Formats: sequence, C-alpha cells, structure tokens
Amino acid sequence: VPLQRVTGLDRGDVVSMRRIGVEEEFMLVSPDTGRLMAVSQRALKAHHAAADRRSEDSSGQVEHELFLQQIETGNTPASTLADLESELRRSRAAVGTAAAAAGARALAVGTPVVAGGDHHVTPSPRYQLIVDEFGEVGRQACVCGMHLHIDVVDEAEAVAVVDHLRPWLPVLRALSVNSPFWLGRDSGYASWRTQVWSRWPTAGPAEPYRSVEGYRAATQRLIATRAALDKGMLYLDARLSERYPTVEIRVTDVCTETDDILLIAALTRALVETAVGSATEGTETPHRSDALRSAHWRAARFGLADRLVSPLSQQLEPARAVIEETVESVRDALDEYDDTERVADLLERLIARGSGASRQRAVAEATGNLEDVVRDLDRRFTATWEGSS
Repeated sequence: VPLQRVTGLDRGDVVSMRRIGVEEEFMLVSPDTGRLMAVSQRALKAHHAAADRRSEDSSGQVEHELFLQQIETGNTPASTLADLESELRRSRAAVGTAAAAAGARALAVGTPVVAGGDHHVTPSPRYQLIVDEFGEVGRQACVCGMHLHIDVVDEAEAVAVVDHLRPWLPVLRALSVNSPFWLGRDSGYASWRTQVWSRWPTAGPAEPYRSVEGYRAATQRLIATRAALDKGMLYLDARLSERYPTVEIRVTDVCTETDDILLIAALTRALVETAVGSATEGTETPHRSDALRSAHWRAARFGLADRLVSPLSQQLEPARAVIEETVESVRDALDEYDDTERVADLLERLIARGSGASRQRAVAEATGNLEDVVRDLDRRFTATWEGSS
C-alpha cells in the first residue's frame, strides 16, 4: 500500500502520510588500525544466526554490498520521525552487532579514511560482471551512501516528483557531506564520495522525463547501450524504485549522526509532497542539467562551509540562506506532517555542530592522526544505537 491513511497527530482530520524508508551503507574496518576488512560474509552469517536464535525473519535487514568491506541495512518504512529514529537505532544495532561478531567495526562514513586493508569484490556473478565491465570505475567504487525512499501513489506521480526535485537535490547533498578523506589523504572535498560515484555513466542529474513513457524510454536506452547492465545500475540522483512503490533519492553520503538523517528525511518527504502539488499546478523547473551538475559539484566541494547555488535564484548565496529558503519552500508540507519544529531544531543542531566532513577534519587537525578520526567515527556511530534491542 503506497500511502497509509492515518489520523493527524494534532488534528481530527484524516491525512495521507507518505512513509520514509532509509537504506544505509557502512564500511567494515579493523578496530585496531581503522583499515578496511573484507568480512561482510562473516558478519551476515552472524546476523542471520542471531536472528534464527530469536526466531526472527532477518531477510532484508542487513545485506551484502559491492565489496566485502561494506555492508548495507534497510529499515521498515516509518510515518513519523520518532518511528524512523527507532527504526534507525534498530537497524544500526543489527549491523554494529554483526560487524563486532566478525571482528570488525561498522562506520557510518562515505569513504575509507585510512589507506591499506582488504579490498575484495563480493563473490557474486553480478558484482564481478560490474567490475569486469566498468574497470577502474567499479574497482574504486567502495563508497557508502544513504538512499531515501518516499511513498508515491503511482508511477506517474513518481516521475513528476523526480522531475521537480532536480534543483533541490544539491541542498540535500550539502546537508549530508561526510567523506573528506580518501585512503589516507584529504581530498579537498566535503563529499569525495560524490566525485567517486559520479564516474558511473548513469550517475548524476538527468533531463526532465515528463511522463512514465519518457522515463522508461530514457532508462531503457541506458541499459541498451550498456551504460547500465540492468535496472539496479541506474544510479540516477532520483529514480523510480523497482522494488517498492517509492521514489528513491540517492544523492546523500551516509551520515554518522541520526539527527542529520532525520533532518534530511523530513526535508525530502516535504520536498516530495510539495513537488506533487507543483506538478498538479503544471509548474516547470527550468534548470539545465549542466547547471545542476555545477550546483552538485559545489555542494560536494564545500558542503555547508561556503556558498551554495540557490534553487530559486540559481545564484550563489550563503549556505544557511539556501537551506532556510528550502525549509520555507516546503513549510506547508512540514506543517502537514507536524515536522516543522523538529526540523528547525535539527537544523540548528547541525549548524552548531558542523557537518560530518567538518567534524572529521577537526579531529584530524587536533590530533594529526587519521586513526583518531576513525576512532571518533566509531564512538559516534556506536552511540547512535548502543542500548537498542
């Protein structure tokens, strides 16, 4: 069922609540050195064994990724931010416990911080074919993102949402930046994961599709020309999910802090709700894809530390002003979901604390040691789930 019918929190009316689903990818590293460890198979075996002992269904909770030094989780779709937070704690507890059983630590970070360690493709015919076909692009794709799924009524609504989200996605990227280091070096970017991921031929912003037929024709051409081997390799910034009745947003780094996930999730749902209204009114988004690539580049380069491209003016403006205009543009939707006050609080916390990228750099500057960055990431990730059942 794409949309749940539930009673509003403070109202007697009945409203449609778009649920939020989150998929997170994590690095598996040595607790001693911070280097990558290719132990996802052992971690998954431990996870399934623990679920069997509790007589629980473990399918879909923790899964393989492209490399054995990565692991992925998914949560049950949630209607409220409180429920989403609980789901994130549960799924992070599952992956953290599974990693520990395999002698590793799970990190919520977009790129490997320190150099060295294992680097092996997960033994799967599909994964091996991807690396064989795409060469170094595939071999260097050991990066971790966060994918958000938002309920939609049908494919027509989904395509309209994908089209209208285009100029707002760089703002979501800027809020999530959490990958400044790459194998022992400072990349100079707040999100180096973005630069690595953008090498895939299907990644990045696309032109408006305008219809389900337009979307299908465009994506089928990508597969026909072998830019993607299958629908799972359509690495678009936003796409129609093939598994769920959702729009899938794929631009963000995995975030260490759950507060940042909740902020991005609430804004994403509000952007989807607002996009549906704009599509109904026939509002077009005039942004060219080359201009959007520039906006994404700036978001990845600086995050919140410099100016961003305003989706409204298409000019450079202070990052906080761009974020605040984003919040203002979806205020009606935030009000509808009773998320307005929570979003304001989460945004102030993020601005006061700084982005994930700025936190990593601050630790590195204070200690001069990237292993300390890994230890800090470990402590903060563990704090987001410790005590969860």
